[in-house]
Amino acid sequence: MSLAQLAGLLADPTRAEFCTALLDGRAWTAGELARHAGVAPSTASEHLSRLIAGGLLAEERQGRHRYVRLAGPAAATLIEDLSTYADTTAPTQPPPRNLRDSTRMSAEARARTCYDHLAGRLGVAVTDALLERGLVADRDGLTITRRGRAWLADVDIELPGRTGRKGGRPVVRSCLDWTERRSHLGGALGAALCRTALDRAWVERIGSGRALRVTADGHRALRELLGVEMESGRGDG
Repeated sequence: MSLAQLAGLLADPTRAEFCTALLDGRAWTAGELARHAGVAPSTASEHLSRLIAGGLLAEERQGRHRYVRLAGPAAATLIEDLSTYADTTAPTQPPPRNLRDSTRMSAEARARTCYDHLAGRLGVAVTDALLERGLVADRDGLTITRRGRAWLADVDIELPGRTGRKGGRPVVRSCLDWTERRSHLGGALGAALCRTALDRAWVERIGSGRALRVTADGHRALRELLGVEMESGRGDG
C-alpha cells in the first residue's frame, strides 16, 4: 500500500474515529462502532471493510457476530502517533461537550490504555520510575537493563517471546503521550506491565473506554515496587 492510499484510509472522519476507539486494545462489534461514531450500521460495515482490506484492522467472527480490532502493535503505534501529532499541531484543544465528556477526558488524562500499554499520568510516572531506578536506560533509545530484567523476574513479570528479534516486537519503545506531552513506555515491556496491572487488579477499566482506575492494591503496589505515588481520582480505590 502506498503512503497516499494509507492516508486516504484515515482521511475519512468515521474511519479515523473507528481506529481511535480501537486504541483501547479490545475487539468491538461493527454495531458498537457504528453507535460510537453515530453512523448507520451499513455505513460502518462499508468503512470497516476498507480498513480491513487496507491492513489496519483485523476481523474475527464468532457465530453471527463480527468483531474487529487493530491489526497489531504496528497499526496501534501508527494511529497513536498520528493522533498525538494532530493534537500537538492543533491550535487549541476542543472543549468537552458536556459533563460526561469532561469526566471521561479527566479520567483518561489520569490513567488509560494506549492500545496495550499504560498511558496518561500513570504511564509517564511508571516510565520515570523505571528510568530513575536504572531498570530502563535511555542511551540512543530506550533499552531494558540487566537490573531491569532481574527486577521483572523478581516481581514475576514475563516478557513475550520473539521480542527484539527481526520481525518481532521491540522490547521497549518510547511513545509520546498526547495528554502529558512526554513519553511513556510502549513495546513488549509496556504491554507486559499493563497486562500485569490488569491481571493483578492494580488497575481496572472504567466503563467501555480507555480510562483506567488505580485500585487500592494498585496504589500499594506502585508505591512498594516503584516508589510511585499516584493521586486518587474520584472513585479510585
